[in-house]
Order: sequence, then C-alpha cells, then structure tokens
Amino acid sequence: MPSRSSLPIGLFDSGIGGLTVAQQVMSLMPHENIVYFGDTARVPYGSKSSETVIEYSLQAQGFLESIGVKMIIIACNTASSVALEAVRSVASVPVLGVIEPGATAASAATRSRIVGVIGTEGTIRSQAYQQALRHMLPDVTVLDRACPLFVSLAEEGYSHHEVTRIMAREYLQPMLARSIDTLILGCTHYPVLEPSIASIAGSGVTLINPAVATAELARATLESMDLLNASASLPRHTYYLSDFPHKFVEVGERFLGHRLEHVHRISLDQLTHE
Repeated sequence: MPSRSSLPIGLFDSGIGGLTVAQQVMSLMPHENIVYFGDTARVPYGSKSSETVIEYSLQAQGFLESIGVKMIIIACNTASSVALEAVRSVASVPVLGVIEPGATAASAATRSRIVGVIGTEGTIRSQAYQQALRHMLPDVTVLDRACPLFVSLAEEGYSHHEVTRIMAREYLQPMLARSIDTLILGCTHYPVLEPSIASIAGSGVTLINPAVATAELARATLESMDLLNASASLPRHTYYLSDFPHKFVEVGERFLGHRLEHVHRISLDQLTHE
C-alpha cells in the first residue's frame, strides 16, 4: 500500500491552461506524482454561471479524490474565484486556488500600490483578484482588463509574435498610462505569452505569474504536513480529459515544456456519478 506522501497532487482546470500551473508544480517539486484533470468537454468556465462552475468543480474534486490524491489545486482562475470555498467544504485534503497566492505575490511586489490585473472576461467580472488585493492592501488601486484574444494566441504558440505585442500594447496601454508597477497574469494561458507582455510592460513593471506563487504555497503546505514525496522513483504524471480536443497534446506539450504522456479520456458519466 503506498504511503500517503507518495500519493499524487491533483490539479483541475476547465481545459488546457492549467498545465502552466502543473508545470510550475513539477518544476518546484520534481519528485511529486501529478494527476491533472482538464474538463475539455465543457470548456470554457468563464462564460458559465457561478452555480454551474461550482457544480463542475465539485465533480472534478470528487473524481480526483476517487483516484486518491493528497492535495487538490484548482488550476483555473474562474473556478478559483467562485468555487474554492465550496470545494474546500467537502474535500478531505487541502485545497488551493490560484487567486490568493497571486494576489499575495502582487501585494508584496508593488511599491506604488497601483496594480494591474489581466484575465478572461469571467475572471475580471468576478472581481476576485481585486477583492483579494484590497483585503491585503486597503489603499491599493486596481486596474483591470479582460484580454480574451490572449488565449488563442497562447494556444497558437505566438509567445514572441508581433501580433501578440500589438494586442498587448492595445490591452495594457490604459494601465501603463496610469503607472502600474505590478501586473497579475490572471489567466493560466497568459504566462505562455510572458515574453511579449513583458516587452510592452517594460522593466518598471513586475509581472506576477500566480502559478509560481501557488506552487510555492503547495510545497510549503505539504512540507508543514510532512507529506512531501521522499521517494527517489521517477514521478508519474497522468492526465485525464473529458474530451480529446484538436491539438491538445501539441498545445499541452508547449505549455508544459516537455512530452505529454499517459493521457486518458473519461466520460462525463464518470464525473457526474462519482
């Protein structure tokens, strides 16, 4: 019987973007086993009601716990913003989202207390980053902008492309004009475009990738519970999808930075009957 510390870390997202969070977890904790669930049959979550996102998130949590995990990371900004407490209330393992770690990192980084947040329309509409930042820094000024085209550009691999820089200039100019010194990449796709975003934001703006802060919090949490995997065996990374979308493996490997193996499809019936 495997020890509890050797159980995998479970992550879930509405689709493929959460692989950037998984990549940071793998990088920071290279001995950890990983199970990733992408709800690719029902992506995107950002355009759905909060009730639906909570329902889907609880199904993902149930599926991951049925496999056996020692922690769950909600690797989705939309689900983190509306479903974190609901998932925590029923889960038997620690549950982390990406909003609070990202806001904490931004709060520590800002000097002017003028912080920008970019994300999908759903994440910006939820005001989750804005509320978290204001809780930590009551006098903070938060400027936000939905950047929907960034998702497609990330999936096409346009990290260094001129079209990405053009869109970054269009999206960021109003924030830069108001002298933000910190910018939260509030969508899991956006770190793929960080080179182009950074070139427009300039050296005076600190970019915050919430995935980095989330991975650091995950490691600290597991360490405090004596649950870091001490095994010297090669870790196993397993991916479950509710659909096999076109180019998933190609895009997923770009997001992860390495080969994507052990990919399985599960039916929606398996989710709804867990």
